[in-house]
Amino acid sequence: MRKLKIIGMPMDLGQMRRGVDMGPSAIRYAGVYERLQNLVDEIIDEGDIPVGRPQVEVDPESNLRNLPLIAEKTELLAEKVDQAISSGSFPLVLGGDHSIAIGTLAGISKHYKNLGVIWYDAHGDLNTSETSPSGNIHGMPLAVSMGIGHELLVNVGNYAPKVKPEHIVLIGARALDDGEKELIKEKGIKVFTMHEIDLMGMAKVMEETIEYLKDKTDGVHLSLDLDGLDPNDAPGVGTPVIGGISYRESHLAMELLAESKLITSAEFVEVNPILDEKNKTATLAVALMGSLLGEKLV
Repeated sequence: MRKLKIIGMPMDLGQMRRGVDMGPSAIRYAGVYERLQNLVDEIIDEGDIPVGRPQVEVDPESNLRNLPLIAEKTELLAEKVDQAISSGSFPLVLGGDHSIAIGTLAGISKHYKNLGVIWYDAHGDLNTSETSPSGNIHGMPLAVSMGIGHELLVNVGNYAPKVKPEHIVLIGARALDDGEKELIKEKGIKVFTMHEIDLMGMAKVMEETIEYLKDKTDGVHLSLDLDGLDPNDAPGVGTPVIGGISYRESHLAMELLAESKLITSAEFVEVNPILDEKNKTATLAVALMGSLLGEKLV
């Protein structure tokens, strides 16, 4: 069994709806420490990285919201994640909006020659300042991590890219912008949309994902956005999209990843308790973390 370090990143700078900065607190309140402590040899909660309450700024050249602040704060997260891996720990990052993945991946990828990424999300997060309808950076972290985007973000951690397109698998996509679709085709990124999940079943999707990544990667990061799940199961997210992955399908996905022993780091993002129902989404996130780390039903 492994050592686990929990790192909170209460950042909501990547989008416009307040509340997601309370995500780490909601996940802790839902009992993440207690749920996971028997699944690992050692668990340490590092607390939250300080983000503060900065004013919203829009970069006049790129139209990106909070550009320098997100670059600065994700650098702090990258350092924390780097330290966790260097100490032999599995980093589990609690978000925060999905822009935090820029920092998570910057801290992780330097430890691997060929890092794989499973992006479990309704969205592709493959926008750039040219293709983004909103200028919200939480719609860009995967593109940034491939080395595509504003240099301040691309160079977090002082190196780029963090991940190769052929080492990425998107699962649950059902809200892709035109620019994202073009980038997926151009780079040959593997995608399982809700159409494939409905058609093939989650077991087959995960089997193919694991097969696709296992021989060409030396570590795999799971970036799970709670809006990948259907809003009926996960209502407390900022950008819900109907017709998503079910509660049980998600548990199965996590259980199969646990059995594969491929996952070397993870983050759970976009929990917004202000939009939630009795902390339902944070409680679901904690349950999925349990399944990912090997919790069994019997």
